[in-house]
Amino acid sequence: MFLINVSFVFLALKIGKVNWQSKLNKAAHHTSDYSSTEVILRRGQPFNISLSLKTTVQSWDNFTFIASTGPSPEESQQTKAIFTLSEEGASGWSATQEPSEPRCLNFTILSPADAVIGRYKLQLQVLAGNKVSSKVLGQFVLLFNPWCPDDDVYMANEKERQEYVLNDSGIIFQGVEKDIQEEAWNYGQFEEDILDISLAILDRSLSHREDPAVDVSKRNSPVYVSRVISATVNSNDDKGVVEGKWSGKFRSGTNPLRWSGSVTILRRWYRARYRPVRYGQCWVFAGVTCTVLRCLGIPTRVITNFNSAHDKNLNLSIDKYIDISGNNLDLSEDSVWNFHVWNESWFIRRDLGSFYDGWQVLDATPQEKSKGIYQCGPASTKAIKEGDVNLDYDSPFVFAAVNADCVTWIRYSKKRKERIYSDTRKIGKFISTKAVGSNSRVDVTANYKYPEGSSKERQVYKKALKLLGVRIPGKRTRIPRPRRRFSRSQPAQPPSISGKLLLDASPVIGQDILLTLTLRNLISDFKTIKVKLKAAAILYTRKPKAEILQLHRSIKLGSEEVKEISFKISYSQYKNSLMDDRKILVTAVCQIKRGASLLVEKDIVLQDPFLTIKVLGPAVVHKPVNVEVTFTNPLSEEVTDCVLRAEGSGLLKEQLRIHVERMAPMETSTVEFEIIPYRSGTRQLQVDLVCTHFSDIKGFVMLHVAPAQ
Repeated sequence: MFLINVSFVFLALKIGKVNWQSKLNKAAHHTSDYSSTEVILRRGQPFNISLSLKTTVQSWDNFTFIASTGPSPEESQQTKAIFTLSEEGASGWSATQEPSEPRCLNFTILSPADAVIGRYKLQLQVLAGNKVSSKVLGQFVLLFNPWCPDDDVYMANEKERQEYVLNDSGIIFQGVEKDIQEEAWNYGQFEEDILDISLAILDRSLSHREDPAVDVSKRNSPVYVSRVISATVNSNDDKGVVEGKWSGKFRSGTNPLRWSGSVTILRRWYRARYRPVRYGQCWVFAGVTCTVLRCLGIPTRVITNFNSAHDKNLNLSIDKYIDISGNNLDLSEDSVWNFHVWNESWFIRRDLGSFYDGWQVLDATPQEKSKGIYQCGPASTKAIKEGDVNLDYDSPFVFAAVNADCVTWIRYSKKRKERIYSDTRKIGKFISTKAVGSNSRVDVTANYKYPEGSSKERQVYKKALKLLGVRIPGKRTRIPRPRRRFSRSQPAQPPSISGKLLLDASPVIGQDILLTLTLRNLISDFKTIKVKLKAAAILYTRKPKAEILQLHRSIKLGSEEVKEISFKISYSQYKNSLMDDRKILVTAVCQIKRGASLLVEKDIVLQDPFLTIKVLGPAVVHKPVNVEVTFTNPLSEEVTDCVLRAEGSGLLKEQLRIHVERMAPMETSTVEFEIIPYRSGTRQLQVDLVCTHFSDIKGFVMLHVAPAQ
C-alpha cells in the first residue's frame, strides 16, 4: 500500500496520512505490472484515496481538489483542474465522498477520458472563513486507457488489449519474402525506470523545448503523442534515443543485429543523460517505439513489410539501374528493402473522421523529413488502402512503401539503356505482425491494399497518382536525374526466355552454398545466351556490401529447351563478408542477341545453427530455476571470445552475460545459468551467442511462471 506521511493543519482539520490505495487502484487500472512505487492510473476511470484525520470534520463544502501537470499548469490548457466534492468541474474532473469512518475520509476521484497524460500533482484546499489552506496530497501518473469506451485509444477486445498493451515481449519478423524469420524482442514496458524514461522522451522532444506548456497541453491526443514519439525515438533532430547507421563498421557502438530488446537501450540513453544510443536499424526503432507507446497506454504492434519501397521522390515508381554485369548503379535515390519494420497504434482520428479510425502507421526510422523533422505518421491504414494520400500524416510515403511499381533498367552507356523488368506486384508483400495470444505470424496485407492485380487495386493506385500530381504514363527516353519527379513508363517488352535461381539445399552459415540457374527457351528459335552471374553480400536494405563471386557463362538453347548451370559459393568466399549479417544477393543477367535481356535474382539468408534452451524445472515467482543452453560452433575453425547473453522481462532484471572463451571446430557446448522470476504469467527468455567470427546465433523459449506460493 502506497502511503504518504503528511502532518499539517487546515485550521480545524489535521491530517495524519494519505493512503492512495495503491494496490487496489493499480489492479483496477491494469497497472499492477509496472515496477514502480508511484501511483499509476488510467484516465477516464475512478480511483480511490483516503485521508486519516486527527480531528473531526464539521463540513465538506469547503473542500477543493486541484490536479495539475506540466511546468505551467493552466485551466485554459487542460493542464490544471479545480473541482469540489459532488460537483464536476469545468475540466471534467470530479470527486465524491464515499462512506467513511470517524476521522477517516474516503474519496473517489474521476479524471475525464480526454485528460492530458503525464505526471500529476494533487492538492487539497480547505476554506475556513476567509482563509484558504492548501497542501499537496501526493503525485500520480495518468496514462491513456484502452479499457475506457470514451478514450480515443479504446480497444473493445480484451484479448487484443492483453496483447497490444500488456504483453511485454513479442516477435519481429525479418528475412526475405520467401524465407520469413522470427526474432524475439523484449519490449519490457513495465520494467524499472521505463515509465520514467518514456515520460522523459516526451520532455526531450523539440516540441517541448520550443514551448513546454503548449506541448504538455496537447498530450491528451494519441495522434500528437505518437507523432512526437516517432520523432524522438530517433536521434536525428533532437538527440533522441537511438542513432541509426546502415553502413560501415559499428566499432563505436553496438551492431543493430545484436540488440534483443528495448530495456537496455532505453536505460543506456537515460543513464547517459540522454546521449543517443549507437546504433539502430528499422526493427530497433520499431521495437523501442512499441515499448514506449505501450508503456504510455496506447495499443501498439510491430509490422514488417517485405519488399518495402523507399520512394524518394514520391512518384510511386521505384527505378533500379544495373550495368551489364548486374552491378547496382547509383542513378536513382529510390530503393527496395528486403523488409522494413514500423509500428501501428490503435486510436480514433478526430482530425480525419471516423472512417479512418483504427490502426495508424508510425515509423521512427529516420528516412525522410516530415514538417521539417524526421518523423512519420500517424497515417491511417484505411487511408493507405483507399489511396487517400492527401490526408495527414505522411500517407504518400507509406502508400509508396506498400504499393509502388518497380522498374529495372540495364544501362549500357550514358545514351543507351534497356527497360528489362516492370512489376506492379513486387512491392508490399506478406505484411506481417505477431498474432494475438501466440507467436504465429498474421498477414495483414489486406489492411493496406486490395488484392494485387485486381481492378480495385489499380483504381486506388491511379487515384493516388492523381492526388500526388503524377503524370500517367509517359515513355522515358532519358535516364532520370535522382530528384526528377512524376514520370511513368510503358510496359517492358517481355523476354523470350525464363529463368530461376534455386538453392540445392537450405544454406547454413559455415557451409558452401550450392545453386542452380535454370533457363528455358519460351519460343522455337535457337538462342545463344551470355550469362553473367554475380553474388554479393548485402544489407537488408539490399545495398551491396561486398562482392563475393562473379562468373561468366555462355549457353545455347534450342527450341523450348531447358538447361541448368550449377555453381557454388564456398564458405571461404563469403566468410569475411558475412560476419555482421547473413544476406547474399545472387543475380544473373542473361543477354540475348536481338532480344530482350532477362534479369534473375535470388535473395539468400543463411540459417543459424540451432541453439536450444531448456528450463530445468518449474518456474515460480521468487524461486531460482536453472536454464541450460546448448549451441554449436558452425565453423570448421576454432573460435574464441564468444559471449552468451540472456534477457527477459519478469525473469532477469538486467541482461546476463557469460563468457565462452574457446570453442573447437564444430564443437557443441552447454552453458547453465540461474534465473529468479519476479513476475508471473507467460514469459519470454531470449538467448544470444555473440561472436566476432560469425553473426549472432539467437534463440528464445516461452515459459509459464507460476505465482509465488
